[in-house]
Amino acid sequence: MAWRLAFAGTPAFAATILQRLLASEHELLRVVTQPDRPAKRGRRPQPSAVRVLAESARLEVLAPPRMGRREAVALADCDWLLVAAYGLLLPPVVLAAPRYGCVNVHASLLPRWRGAAPVEHAILAGDAETGVSIMRMDAGLDTGPVYLRRALPLTPAATGRSVAPRLAVLGAEALLEVLAGLPCLEPVPQDDRAATHAPKLTAAASAIDWRQTAERIDRQVRAMVGRAPAYTTVGAGVRLRILAAAPVPGGAAGPAPPGTLRRTPGGWLAHCGAGALGLRQVQLNRGRGTPQTIDSAANGYPGLLFDGATLG
Repeated sequence: MAWRLAFAGTPAFAATILQRLLASEHELLRVVTQPDRPAKRGRRPQPSAVRVLAESARLEVLAPPRMGRREAVALADCDWLLVAAYGLLLPPVVLAAPRYGCVNVHASLLPRWRGAAPVEHAILAGDAETGVSIMRMDAGLDTGPVYLRRALPLTPAATGRSVAPRLAVLGAEALLEVLAGLPCLEPVPQDDRAATHAPKLTAAASAIDWRQTAERIDRQVRAMVGRAPAYTTVGAGVRLRILAAAPVPGGAAGPAPPGTLRRTPGGWLAHCGAGALGLRQVQLNRGRGTPQTIDSAANGYPGLLFDGATLG
């Protein structure tokens, strides 16, 4: 059955899903996204990935600071409102506006990791898998009953940047499967006792504490690289982003305080509270601030990155 749809989403994750909907038999009437936000070095307002795609497809685009009664009126002629990473809670007046209701594509295996940053929290926690859930929306935060779940294994090298696009494709496929079965499908209520929460990540989530284990810091680096990369400081407060790293098998030879930088025959490493982290790619807020290998950074800034330097 072909549905008359509206879509709400903001980042690239949502744009991938919107692209699949545009190629389906369903009719997209309009799109809702967040307003243009300052971005990049010039801090000029930039349209969301969803807005760019929707306008290229000549769809009607709404970009209110928050959805309310005006948007509810605009959604009243739709069968369903589909939501993916929109970024704001929908008020009851909007949830009740479409003919049949609202369906959300959430990037976790609900009820695990309800909230704004499910991919990052799954990697931070060391989960063996993540996935997507297609959920009937209610007034809570990702608390509605679930139509369908699809799992995705998390490898030891998984990053937020690499996992999110794969989840978007998986979510689009699962959403189309659910749309083909609606309105006859019955969603299953979540077990609230099993719920975990993935709150919005703050700047503190990117700051590395070298007293943590190498495995914990490795997960932090991998989780944050696609959003706000994990960082430390070196020298007189110079910020050093860690873009790629990995725990050193067997740790580091010889004791040293956490955060001590060492140059070894196998490469550069940093001592941690337990074990050591091998550094591969970094970014200094000096010069052009371009990502580079740790060797290149040390060659360019020998007064900052040297054997025995203290990070953090």
